[in-house]
Amino acid sequence: MIRTLIIRLLALLSACTPVLLNAQAPESLMVVEAYSGKILLANNSSVRRPVASLTKMATAVVAVDWAIATGSDISQLVITAPQTITLVGGPNPMNLQPGDSLTLRDALYSALLGSDNLAALTIADHIGRQILAKRGKDGDPVATFVDEMNKLAKFIGMTQTKFFNPHGLERPRAQGVSTAADMARLAIVTMRRNAINFIVRQPERQISVTGPGGKRGYRIRNTNELIGEEGILGVKTGTTAAAGPCLATCMDREPLVRAKADGSKGATPRRLIVVVLNSPDRFGRTRSLLQQGWSIYDTWLAANAPVQDPRREILNVPKPN
Repeated sequence: MIRTLIIRLLALLSACTPVLLNAQAPESLMVVEAYSGKILLANNSSVRRPVASLTKMATAVVAVDWAIATGSDISQLVITAPQTITLVGGPNPMNLQPGDSLTLRDALYSALLGSDNLAALTIADHIGRQILAKRGKDGDPVATFVDEMNKLAKFIGMTQTKFFNPHGLERPRAQGVSTAADMARLAIVTMRRNAINFIVRQPERQISVTGPGGKRGYRIRNTNELIGEEGILGVKTGTTAAAGPCLATCMDREPLVRAKADGSKGATPRRLIVVVLNSPDRFGRTRSLLQQGWSIYDTWLAANAPVQDPRREILNVPKPN
C-alpha cells in the first residue's frame, strides 16, 4: 500500500512543471528582439524558478497603468508607508519608516533603481487600497494589488508565472516563480511604458521622503552595472538565495533604414531583451549574450526574417489595456 502511494506521488510530481528553488540550479536565459518577437537564444527558458526582484517590473507596470487609468500624476501623488513595511527585509535605501510619505514617482525610483522592497510594498498598499475603495470592497490591499500583477501576467502570456508579493522576496508557502521566457515578456511590456523606461535608465536619482522630523533626501543609485554603456536602457536586477543573481536587460540600437521594393525607405526599430536567471556573472554574461544576440538578429534580418514555426520562434506579447 505504501509503495503504491509512493509510486503515485512520484508520477504526480513528474507530471508537474519543474520548479527550481535554489541557487545551485542551472542558469536560465532568454534573448529576444522586442519589436519582432524573434527568439534569438534560449536555455532552460521554460523552467519555473524564483526570480527575486525582477518581480518589481510587474509592480511598476501595474502602478504606472493604474496612474494612467486614474489620471494620477506620479510626480505629485503622495503615498504613505504602511505599518506592514516593518515585516519586510532587504534593502531600505531611504530608511523608510511606517507613516513616512513620498511621491509615487520617488517610490518607483527607489524600488526599480535601489531594489527597495519597502518602497514596493508601499506602492502596492496604496494602490491596492484605492482599487478596493473604487470597488466598494474591504480586504487586503497588498493582496488586491498582487492579484492585478497576476492578471497582467496572464494577459501577456506569462503562463508559468505566479506572484505572491510586490517585491520578490520568498516566503514560506508563498514563493513566487516564473521563467526566463515569461520574464522576457514582462521586460518587453515594462519598457513600453515611457515613465518606467525613463526611470530605469538613470544611473542615480535624488529623491525625498517626509517623516516626523521633516523632509529628508536620498541619492538612490542604480544596482544595474550596465547602465551607462552604449544602448543600455535598463531594466532590473534581482538576487536572493533561492533565485541566485538575476538580470533583465534592454538594449536599443538605431533603427535600421532599408530600401523597400517600391523604392521608398523604411525604418526597422531594434531592441534586444536579455534575461538571465541564476547567473553568477550576470553582467558579464549579459554583455556576451547581447553581442551574440545582435549577431544572430542581424543575420536573420538580412535573410528577410524567415519564420518557419511562429509558435517556437516568435514571442508574441500583447498590449494590455
